Amino acid sequence: MTGPSDWVPAGIDVDRPSAARVYDYFLGGAHNFAVDRALAQQIAAMTPNIGETMRSNRVFLRRAVRYLVEQGVRQFLDIGSGIPTAGNVHEIALAAAPDAAVVYVDIDPVAVEHSRAILKGVDRAGVICADVRDVDRVLGEAGRLGLLDFSQPVAVLLAGVLHFVPDSDEPAATVAALRDAVAPGSYLLVSHATADGQPSEVVEAQRLSGRTATEIVLRTRAQIGAYFDGFSLVDPGLVFIPQWRPDPGDPADEHPEQVGAYAGVGRKD
Repeated sequence: MTGPSDWVPAGIDVDRPSAARVYDYFLGGAHNFAVDRALAQQIAAMTPNIGETMRSNRVFLRRAVRYLVEQGVRQFLDIGSGIPTAGNVHEIALAAAPDAAVVYVDIDPVAVEHSRAILKGVDRAGVICADVRDVDRVLGEAGRLGLLDFSQPVAVLLAGVLHFVPDSDEPAATVAALRDAVAPGSYLLVSHATADGQPSEVVEAQRLSGRTATEIVLRTRAQIGAYFDGFSLVDPGLVFIPQWRPDPGDPADEHPEQVGAYAGVGRKD
């Protein structure tokens, strides 16, 4: 791996684990440090399927982006995007529709700076550094990039991000503000960690997540479903990740609850 100075902005604390870099590690990426790998391995020791959960979430995102392109969506606002890895949103969307546009949003400066490096020369994608809870800033900066027209349908992607927003910060209000800002015909994508059907070790893994700047909050299916207020869920509704429109020929997953996360896509009428 290259040294930190090759890709990390000045002022970034590389001695404290980063949620984006831990995620990158689980996805097989190269942009993580020993401190991130150590935490990832601690979590994996308690919940051996955690890497599979994160990979399943990325597979869901790819399937959903392809579905959205098929529905005519050409604009994607990916909030909490992390460090882009192979097969990320812009690659999937642009391969299916060269006129598509993608704006990535992340709060982690490391993720944002590396995204900028990856996106050099990609005219139809951009990235901004912003907090999902600051909807006005997200929308304002996304608009200033000149890639998205919010008078037309936009797919708002919240894949694995709302479980980093504590109840005290009212994640439902954040989603409602995003819903109100997008045009009819827009879509909302959510994947979210849950304790439903999970063993007690998940709670300990949640505690370990508190060592990063973004602790995970596990929520129930009903709590996650409430984020779709004002949207019509598309088939198959809000389900465990492996159950959301698996590709033809995928083997049946007899224990989809083991991924520990729900996924769904809804359309604003």
